[in-house]
Amino acid sequence: MSSLKERVIAQFISRFGERPSHIVRAPGRVNLIGEHTDYNDGFVLPMAIDRAIWIALRPRSDRRVLLHSLDLEPAADFSLDDVQHTAGDWTEYVKGMAWALQGAGLVLQGWEGVSAGDIPVGAGLSSSAALELAVARAFAAVTGFAWEPAQMARLAQLAENKWVGVNCGIMDQMISAAGKAGHALLIDCRTLETSLAPLPPETAVVIMDTATRRGLVDSAYNERRAQCEAAARFFQVPALRDVDLATFNAHANELDELTRRRARHVISENQRTIEAMAAMLQQDAVTLGKLINASHASLRDDFEVSSKELNQIVECAQRRETVCLGARMTGAGFGGCAIALVRDVSAKAFAAAVTACYQAASGLQPHIYICQAADGASEVPREQKGD
Repeated sequence: MSSLKERVIAQFISRFGERPSHIVRAPGRVNLIGEHTDYNDGFVLPMAIDRAIWIALRPRSDRRVLLHSLDLEPAADFSLDDVQHTAGDWTEYVKGMAWALQGAGLVLQGWEGVSAGDIPVGAGLSSSAALELAVARAFAAVTGFAWEPAQMARLAQLAENKWVGVNCGIMDQMISAAGKAGHALLIDCRTLETSLAPLPPETAVVIMDTATRRGLVDSAYNERRAQCEAAARFFQVPALRDVDLATFNAHANELDELTRRRARHVISENQRTIEAMAAMLQQDAVTLGKLINASHASLRDDFEVSSKELNQIVECAQRRETVCLGARMTGAGFGGCAIALVRDVSAKAFAAAVTACYQAASGLQPHIYICQAADGASEVPREQKGD
């Protein structure tokens, strides 16, 4: 988004009196398929989106970090020699990355800059992971350490888990660090091995924000994890990732109904994710769409993490069969966003039709974003043709 790039450059010049020496960006993400599989050691298939956090910056001669956000208050302002928790606001993500990088033995240099982003906050599109990776890229730019996407993703996850205190998996950080334009990324959540999956030609991914936010999901999330762990114990395996559908079906009637449905979602979703990867390698958009539809039905009926509004917006999308290849809720559930895989020439008309349909069904105004798969975190040229 060159307009954001121009905006952070202009604000940097206004604040610091000269052009920045470095510009970095890191994208948000959406998960195409593979939901609630990550903590079961399974597979996920996210893509980085063309919405990002941008930072314009320059190095400092001391060990101070000063970052002004155009979207959030207050500024992040701390010394690398004395990184401490304070108010618990957005600046903790900046400090958390400094803590994690220094903990990994990297000798950091101070810097100052201006940031802005266009990733909707709270919509489940990983604005926090994007901020972490943008900050890591900023430190790499001024310090000069080698950029290893998987290592940076692990350190960003460490910062979120141990500094910020959010018990997230690795998916968000990994895709923000290692995404590639035009591709999704199959991630094995046990080994962190990744494989690029090309988006089918002439398609776009439409993110459909229901304008509802997840409510009390922590207790429901912990409950689902416990149910999955109970099922894994029944099958005597480390995680449900180790159970295939044939084994599950042979013993399903020995599980209580609730545990059976929870396990069936995770095991079938892992299978769908692997099949989705195969469909993408074959440029088979129709099969990919069918798998996305099946994922929503499983999340709604077996895992029970959808919501009335998510179901409404997915149904609005699925009704447009000539344009929409598949649609499902995405993220933890109970609110937030759904996605649709659509034929790109009809994406704008599709967005308008879903907006009208969902407004009529729910009385709410959705936010619709037509997205393409973007590159992961990068340093970008300060001057670029076309900007």
